[in-house]
Amino acid sequence: MIDAPGPWGSGPFTLVEGYSSLENEVAMIEDRPLAGVWLDTDQPRTDRLVLEANTDHWNKERGPRLERVVFRNNVPHERALDLVCDAEGEIDIVTEVDPSDAGRVQDSEHARLHAVDAMRVVTGVINRFTDDVPLKDARARKALNMAVDRDRMVREGFAGYAHALSGLTPPYAGGFSGAEPYPHDPDEAKRLMGEAGWPEGRSLRLAATTDVEPVANMLAEDFRDSLGLGVEVEVIPDEDLLAAQHVLVEKVMPPPFDVLVHAWIDLNSDAPPAFIHGAYFAADGPFRAGPPIPEFEDLMGRFAMEIDPDRQGEFAAEIDRFVYDEALSVFLCAPQALYAVNRHVNFVGHAATLELAETEVGEGHWSRK
Repeated sequence: MIDAPGPWGSGPFTLVEGYSSLENEVAMIEDRPLAGVWLDTDQPRTDRLVLEANTDHWNKERGPRLERVVFRNNVPHERALDLVCDAEGEIDIVTEVDPSDAGRVQDSEHARLHAVDAMRVVTGVINRFTDDVPLKDARARKALNMAVDRDRMVREGFAGYAHALSGLTPPYAGGFSGAEPYPHDPDEAKRLMGEAGWPEGRSLRLAATTDVEPVANMLAEDFRDSLGLGVEVEVIPDEDLLAAQHVLVEKVMPPPFDVLVHAWIDLNSDAPPAFIHGAYFAADGPFRAGPPIPEFEDLMGRFAMEIDPDRQGEFAAEIDRFVYDEALSVFLCAPQALYAVNRHVNFVGHAATLELAETEVGEGHWSRK
């Protein structure tokens, strides 16, 4: 937690004004061994946060290439988009551009759109704890996957700025298995679900957080159209999110959903199972919604002990192929991170984080006039 000016650490920049912090509380998954996860409760930050170049940074080749970076946390997102698209001198970079605004940035006189293949996934968490519907049966889980029109979801839900998933590893990341996404095949999906024995008259309970509500609505349409099931969509209000997270993480009460549309990130692009797959399926995974899976635990154990990068990549691909073959999630898409950037800023995007060490400004930038 950084809650006061620095300098902090030895990175390419030092914090000289303001702070950006996290407040959280613990949710326990298991007491033997002790396992838990921190749930964010607040993100306090000052209206203005200033970084200055660390001229003693060890990696001179990388940077920093900017003398000063100012984060303006008090500018509403829509206003920031106006300032980067329609003017110069106040905002140079806007993060987390919504795909619906991508066209506006592309058509702008002053800004350019940067789409970064990010370590982000949107998936459907399948509740394997439930007894009244056959989600413990791989046929039912495959039916859910074959009910999804991923191409439409990428095209209409993300304006094309996403990649369809065949597992939980994005196709551009280390450890990708090479599998093709499940085909959109309503007839086969309905057949498999019939074989698995979905009870007549039982609606599928689909839950989502507010940030992925549009995805949930599209998914509900696909489930209704392909499977012929009733689908009840519950969007968890932001004020109830913390309590819902405790239910999912602590696994004391049964999850109140059949499928949860969920967005998650990875902190590196080399070995996704260490963060993504483990979070969803491992015995100590906070988002696991079903009993631990011995085969998965064995693969993760071998992956964790491997020190050779090539062999570790092979284990990563094997893990992703396993979760694909077992259809342990409803695999949806990997959204790109979108940035609106001043046309005179040479922005370098990263898959897992926002880093500005290699970013620089050109001669035409307003600060150099």
